[in-house]
Amino acid sequence: MMVVLASASPRRRELLAALGVPFETLPSEVEEPPFKLGEDPGAFAERLALEKALSVRQPGSIVIGADTLVYLDGESLAKPGDATEAREMLQRLRNREHLVITGLAVVNETQQTCHVTTRVRMRDYTDDEIDTYVASGDPLDKAGAYAIQNVAFHPVASIVGCYQNVVGLPLCALVKMLRRTGVGLPPIPEKLFPRECCACEERTMECAGLPAL
Repeated sequence: MMVVLASASPRRRELLAALGVPFETLPSEVEEPPFKLGEDPGAFAERLALEKALSVRQPGSIVIGADTLVYLDGESLAKPGDATEAREMLQRLRNREHLVITGLAVVNETQQTCHVTTRVRMRDYTDDEIDTYVASGDPLDKAGAYAIQNVAFHPVASIVGCYQNVVGLPLCALVKMLRRTGVGLPPIPEKLFPRECCACEERTMECAGLPAL
């Protein structure tokens, strides 16, 4: 079966490509609804990931959908609309903890969904550092207005959980879901599961809604 990634994110494409599985990219046109206060963020992320996957489903294909939330103070920080909003988000996140939650959906004849949560603490960066980072344009297409992998800004002090989840595609969970659909995966490179990514070892990893093998 052809594997299809229902996302335009270059970061998700890079991570999926690292698994060594041939795939096509077919971005979903699903409009993301606003997150409502009091809503369960994991359920919200799973629902949106499933909607994205279903929107591009084709006969004989396995479609991967994903949606990532940056969750702070009961609110989801979406992609900033402009530089001012990006600056405000980064100031709110500074020297605090938040959750990054990615919903995953894998769809063929069946539907699988789960979500993975990582606890992230941001470092105490300065206003000048924020201004330089915002001026680079990097925050504008990212939920929460930051990329954990940005070397120049290095916004994150520490994480508990899956690093790749913060990038946008938790391979630990995805590997298990793809294997359940019968996708033959080559041996997974050890470098994809770094030491700090303590939840990413596929043989022990458990995520919400997806029992261990």
